[in-house]
Amino acid sequence: MNVLSYQKLYQFTFEVFIKIGCSEAHAHLATKVLLSADLRGIDSHGVARLSGYIRLWEAGRINANPNIQIEYETPSTAVVNGDGGLGLVVAPFAMQVAIEKAKQFGTGWVSVNHSNHFGIAGYHAMMALENDMIGMAMTNASPLVAPTFSTERLLGTNPIAVAVPAKNQPPFVADMATTTAANGKLEILQRKGLDAPTGWIQNKDGLSSTNPHELKDGGALIPLGSDYEHGSHKGYALGSIVDIFSAVLSGANYGPWVPPFVAFLQPPADPVGKGIGHFFGAMRVDAFRPADEFKSHMDNWISRFRKAKTVAGKENVLIPGDPEREAEIIRLKNGIPVNEKVLEDLTQLGQKMNINFKKD
Repeated sequence: MNVLSYQKLYQFTFEVFIKIGCSEAHAHLATKVLLSADLRGIDSHGVARLSGYIRLWEAGRINANPNIQIEYETPSTAVVNGDGGLGLVVAPFAMQVAIEKAKQFGTGWVSVNHSNHFGIAGYHAMMALENDMIGMAMTNASPLVAPTFSTERLLGTNPIAVAVPAKNQPPFVADMATTTAANGKLEILQRKGLDAPTGWIQNKDGLSSTNPHELKDGGALIPLGSDYEHGSHKGYALGSIVDIFSAVLSGANYGPWVPPFVAFLQPPADPVGKGIGHFFGAMRVDAFRPADEFKSHMDNWISRFRKAKTVAGKENVLIPGDPEREAEIIRLKNGIPVNEKVLEDLTQLGQKMNINFKKD
């Protein structure tokens, strides 16, 4: 495993986005959002996906200079058209709209169409924290997930993120796919040559599999819960809610019509909307109770859960957001681990775009 400094990865990623025609402001923002995944230990959604964005741009499916606009709005809601831009840029724009509406009216809710993959949902939800707001972010994604009792891929991994401010404790940050595992986790296993745990995927006939390459042969990811007896219908319902909020509500593509992230697959020929969809929410805490009072009680909530009795072999109970926050501290100081195959991919990308890229 290679370890690269955040600064080196940032400079390289920024130069790549500049090369495809992004403005400096958009290139900086896209880089910051993308690398937030690597910093927080979510390696499946960071620089490992950089070449995927570039291939989409080469295929004419990403607009490097989008005219992001509000299509429709009320005092507390809006629909944003991302104009085919990088979701890494479109999503922060939309979340900021939600935050500004919440500042004025207590809450803000924004749905987005005509966008692309937006990185980790947690980044966007966390934008609300510095304003003493609760943030929510979700997005639909390429159809790789079979509903309960189905062999057909109709949903994406469709993540949900919620960020809640506290006073002295770190914020509560839940960021999760609505599948047992995100597709990026399979990609990591493929790069490492490892099997997938039981309950992550099924083969083309709907039978459980541990082959991380199963999707290439018609298999599917499985909703959170893994099978009906363990609650997969609940994960299926959560993924469906994300799809409806993100796309049916915004005018984006939904279900099997969501365009694939990989550039070698063409989007469906019969789209029902525009691009990929997102949904964001911001709620001002003091629209419900005094912010300081709320945050003190969040501290109490978090502290009590930290003190919970643990099962044998575990030192403490995790609060959502703890592992990612701890990873960020370590990786900013010591560097970001980069898989050998990802490093090769970045090196080839640098050569293709005439950008010097060498290990530290």
